[in-house]
Amino acid sequence: MIGRKLQIAGLLAAAALVASLCTTSFAAPKKQGAVAAQAQKKAAAKKDAPKKDKDEPPIIAPHAILIDAENGAVLFERDPDQLIFPASLGKLMTIEYVFHELKEGRIKLTDEYPVSENAWRKGGAPSRSSTMYAAINSKIAVSNLLHGMIVQSGNDACIVLAEALAGNEAEFGVKLTQRAREIGLTKSVFTNSNGLPDPDEKVTTRELGLLARYIIQNYPEFYPIFGEREFTWNKIRQQNRNPLLAMGIGADGLKTGFTSDAGYGLVGSAVQNGLRLVVVVNGLKSNKERGEEAKKLLEWGFHNFEQRILFAEGQTIGQAKVFGGASGHVPLVATGLARVMVPKNGPERLIARIVYTGPVPAPVAQGQPIGTLKVWRNDVIILDMPLKAAESVGKGNMPQRAFDAVTEMMIALFRAGAERL
Repeated sequence: MIGRKLQIAGLLAAAALVASLCTTSFAAPKKQGAVAAQAQKKAAAKKDAPKKDKDEPPIIAPHAILIDAENGAVLFERDPDQLIFPASLGKLMTIEYVFHELKEGRIKLTDEYPVSENAWRKGGAPSRSSTMYAAINSKIAVSNLLHGMIVQSGNDACIVLAEALAGNEAEFGVKLTQRAREIGLTKSVFTNSNGLPDPDEKVTTRELGLLARYIIQNYPEFYPIFGEREFTWNKIRQQNRNPLLAMGIGADGLKTGFTSDAGYGLVGSAVQNGLRLVVVVNGLKSNKERGEEAKKLLEWGFHNFEQRILFAEGQTIGQAKVFGGASGHVPLVATGLARVMVPKNGPERLIARIVYTGPVPAPVAQGQPIGTLKVWRNDVIILDMPLKAAESVGKGNMPQRAFDAVTEMMIALFRAGAERL
């Protein structure tokens, strides 16, 4: 009994030592002089000032983004978060929704849907807009509607799908916005199936890029439709409107759009030497201009960036603190090969951090998701990869759990005290 008391006393002494170290770590200065305050103000102003990079691509697009398709890293951006009109780029959300319904088995490629008078008048031949020339009162299979929507940018194909899946376009717009939130698009709002002018339908350039990347990654069985050069329906042959497909740069998708309010826009993707990039440009003045701008941005990315491996698959990246375990830490590994796109010639520093909520309570199972590996290039996140436990950690004995409990309690108390200073 006396030995047990001495053991607990030792644990409390060790916890007090940890707490004293935490006090130093979390202590905040009581006062700031005028000089320090002025320095902080200047630093903040410098941080807020727009950065100019002499190595930026020579493009004029008012809205643009270039994304590494593998991990979502942004290689270049210009005003990517302003809400803008999508025009036919909004069809990408309808395409994703239909792909998802197919993948979930709720519809089939062979299902046939009727062409209503509304679809025919609003999006068909009488509309004088982009159309697949669907005949009124005919029935068209989902496979053909997808080709008409993707290759020919048919507004009628979109409306037929919207009416079949939601009853009308207004309800379908609600479903599209809900689906957008499910896949991580937090700002974009969809009110119809095709991007025809509506003051309430808005998207951001960044989220169009994220949507394109999501489609590429999640629907490899359907994605090749974007690269088809032509499609014939109702004896009318139409060429794919994407100018990138004929430029010999490895492009295989995705979509173009135009309205007088939105200007000319393009969401594209290309592969060179095993590297895939996604590009979005919007607000241009002509079809020729949007093609040239997208091509320049893609070629700039392929020319100026290269892939580098940070950690091999299965390699231990770091460790996470464990609470109440037989071991105080658990090693962490990535869920795949950790690689990033970095400038071929540039002074940029890479900063890597392991982010997790801890300490992780024992027991810990091998393969259990623990946190993420985040890598920054300057102030831009270029990798956000899940991490998992490399091995199992069982529960510790009573003294180990007591020590962890007292330590965490003391750290929490001193952290709370520091935050009030």
